[in-house]
Amino acid sequence: MTEGKIKASGATDPGWRRRGTLILLATAVLTLLLIGHRLIPNVRGFGSLVDTGAPFLGLGIPLLGLAALLRRSRNGLIALIVPTVVWTLLFGTAWLPSGDGGSARLRVASQNLRAGNPDPAGTVAAIAATGVDLIGLQELDEVGRRAVGGTLRDRYPHQVSVSTVGLWSRFPIRDEVGVDTGLAWTRALRAVVAAPGGDVVVYVVHLGSARAGDTDTRDRTVTALAAQLRRDDAERLIVLGDLNTATTDRVIAPLTDLLHDAQADAGRGPGFTWPAALPVIRPDHVLYRGLTASSADVVRTPASDHRAVTAGFR
Repeated sequence: MTEGKIKASGATDPGWRRRGTLILLATAVLTLLLIGHRLIPNVRGFGSLVDTGAPFLGLGIPLLGLAALLRRSRNGLIALIVPTVVWTLLFGTAWLPSGDGGSARLRVASQNLRAGNPDPAGTVAAIAATGVDLIGLQELDEVGRRAVGGTLRDRYPHQVSVSTVGLWSRFPIRDEVGVDTGLAWTRALRAVVAAPGGDVVVYVVHLGSARAGDTDTRDRTVTALAAQLRRDDAERLIVLGDLNTATTDRVIAPLTDLLHDAQADAGRGPGFTWPAALPVIRPDHVLYRGLTASSADVVRTPASDHRAVTAGFR
């Protein structure tokens, strides 16, 4: 008799019901954030920061599920179906098989080498071991340029560099020129590569840095690069670079409106590249048009704070 009274009392306890209501409220807020994170005003880069971290909002789902279990909230568990479906549609599909995995006629890689890299030769040797045809590098200083040149000279006899970006190729390069992205110095280049099947225009780019509360420089360089790409009438075009913006960030839209993303089209998972030890974002990209991506991957390389990104094209 007493036990029954205790159970009945617990089931109707106002505090118990209130905690269940809080779980439902938190679930609703999480769902709204997942759906509408790009509607958050981008004041001092806050909206951009939320966009970048949006995939990790999914971590709230198991936490709320645990809370619902502990509170024995059936409604809370049922309500979690909604954010679970939303997260899966927005981000979970990146884990599905993509690309045809077919034989690539052109294979490319991009690597932020890291200024002051203690072993630039080791970094690029790891990339060359993947068998790519083109290697685009960023944060290339004089020491790094000499070390990279010596390592890649035999396998990649064609090379061009402008300021702190460079391109090494198995195929001839011509018409190289620096590209102004609105920075105080040139951190982008454009070159024509005589690839199998015809010329391909290749950009190697390092856009402006973005920091919490200060993304103006990065945003301005994205706009400048997009303007350059709109003027470029090349049929086949690839952008290799550290764009300092994630695929989920609204700021990258001017570029992805013009070009395809190799990781999204032919990779598996989000393809995070930074920081190299435990990457949580993807500032490094391979964007393209006029080609078909058959594969995309991320490569762990020594001595750099970024992982390399690769892609194969037919």
